Amino acid sequence: MDDILQIPPFSLTKPEKDALLTDRLLQLTKKHIANCPEYSGMIKAKGFNPETCCTYYDIPFLPVSLFKNLNLKSISEENVFKVMTSSGTTGQAVSKIYLDKETASVQQKVLVKIVSEFTGSGRMPMLIIDSPSVVKDRAMFSARGAGILGFSIFGSDRAYALNEDMEIDIKAVQSFLEKHQGKPILLFGFTFMVWLHFYKELLQLDQKIDLSNGVLIHGGGWKKLLSEAVSKEVFKQKLTDVCGLSNIHDYYGMVEQTGCIYMECEQGHLHASVFSDVITRRYQDFSVCNFNEPGIIQVVSTLPESYPGHSLLTEDEGVILGEDDCPCGRKGKYFTISGRLAKAEIRGCSDTYAASR
Repeated sequence: MDDILQIPPFSLTKPEKDALLTDRLLQLTKKHIANCPEYSGMIKAKGFNPETCCTYYDIPFLPVSLFKNLNLKSISEENVFKVMTSSGTTGQAVSKIYLDKETASVQQKVLVKIVSEFTGSGRMPMLIIDSPSVVKDRAMFSARGAGILGFSIFGSDRAYALNEDMEIDIKAVQSFLEKHQGKPILLFGFTFMVWLHFYKELLQLDQKIDLSNGVLIHGGGWKKLLSEAVSKEVFKQKLTDVCGLSNIHDYYGMVEQTGCIYMECEQGHLHASVFSDVITRRYQDFSVCNFNEPGIIQVVSTLPESYPGHSLLTEDEGVILGEDDCPCGRKGKYFTISGRLAKAEIRGCSDTYAASR
């Protein structure tokens, strides 16, 4: 894995990346067959032989929902460093992801490498569009709290924009901006919460703040916003209107493959780095879709050493737009997410929060 970490995240062309991913993902498949009995049983039931596999496209994928029903890990109990859980509404099962120290460390290193391609390598003063209670309350500490802590590594001085009641703390925001006047500012938050508790409250308060030097990274679900007819274009334009914020990047990711996020470029496209890839599959038979053909999103990751999460079929729909030719100049596949599969559970920090409102 160390050699992969040295590669710039968006530098490999298709032949180079395909070879790297096939080699690495087959390594992980063999490791998890040897160390995770449940995974081994599923792979054997599929009749898959990693010794005769020529491409990572043929490695069996696990439905992401399996992590809600099975404790899948390839490490001993004494080597479990951290258990990550997905966000879930009351009564929903949550995914449980078992990490050892090495996997957790690599996840953080990869997150830094990917995000730094969009924000630069230096840390910036960071305004978190959330409440500090999210990381203090262990009952709430799942994907949402972990997301905040994960991105906090990019902040040189961190402040929270919301108070304990999830209301905008305008004095704290203004104080933070005065302290860092003229400097680039990093903002991070989950999509629906940025809209509901930041944009809408600024609008209601008729408060003008200047975030023209800001970079916003936001993620989580769009389900609630789309139901309110808020598109990505509207989301960006309204934030520009209310506070001058125009450097805005969505990202796609999940707790089952922490670290390997897919960042939105300046063209509005989500990008797969050298550490991961996306495949779209047809609903009828799971065959591989063509570019520009809607399908179910499969994600692969080079990172999961401690659990068999390297090839997963998600509950999301999307379209791969192209590969190696995005106008932004980054190599690799670029794509958009269309939404959730019909009857799929609400997931994602932002949608989970929205569902509780």
